Amino acid sequence: MFTGLIEHLGTVSAIHRDDGGCALTISQSAPILVDCHIGDSIAVNGACLTVVEFEVERDGGYFKIWLANETLSRTDLGDRKVGDQVNLERAMGAHVRFGGHFVQAHVDITATIIRRALDGDSLRLWFQLPEPTAERSSLLPYIIPKGYVTLDGASLTVTSVDDAERTFGVMLIQHTQQKITLAKKANGERVNIEVDMVGKYVEKSVVAALGGGGGEAMRTFVQRIVEETLIHKGILPVSTDK
Repeated sequence: MFTGLIEHLGTVSAIHRDDGGCALTISQSAPILVDCHIGDSIAVNGACLTVVEFEVERDGGYFKIWLANETLSRTDLGDRKVGDQVNLERAMGAHVRFGGHFVQAHVDITATIIRRALDGDSLRLWFQLPEPTAERSSLLPYIIPKGYVTLDGASLTVTSVDDAERTFGVMLIQHTQQKITLAKKANGERVNIEVDMVGKYVEKSVVAALGGGGGEAMRTFVQRIVEETLIHKGILPVSTDK
């Protein structure tokens, strides 16, 4: 479990690919390696990954992670190049204050930056989600204004949503711009998206309570409520069907 509060910016120093996936070495990371062990989880640009090798003293502190093909297909980590910075966060400790929000670091999909605009000292960013497919449904139901979303591992507040255009926006204050990589990304670049897991659990529970019919069950439920309301207001006659 993570919080979405980025602890440190590391630098990609080596990339090794094969048919099975990709190994990344991330250097200049000593501040988050002081209590590290092999097998620990570190969120890299919002993806929970396992440390398979590390050294605190060498290259400013480096660690190595393995990216399976599933991770490469879900995230932007396959786009990273040697010299790129990445957002880093260690798994949350039970003894620390809980900022941000509940973040699993299980990236849902990537979105594309479509617009950037300064707003005083702050930076506004807008993103477009890909069209939904049979394998990957739309994430828009879980993104709401003033809700939260995880972008490249950073917990951020949603400022706007346009369901028709499949877009949403966030705003970065000056402090946040300096602490995460998102402010440095250009239009057209991808970002890792993780939506609120609580919303997913609520939806699944409601659907199960309605009989497991998914969208059809939800529509039937809403139609029944609307019909009962219209009858109560005298707009529809009381049904005599039995």
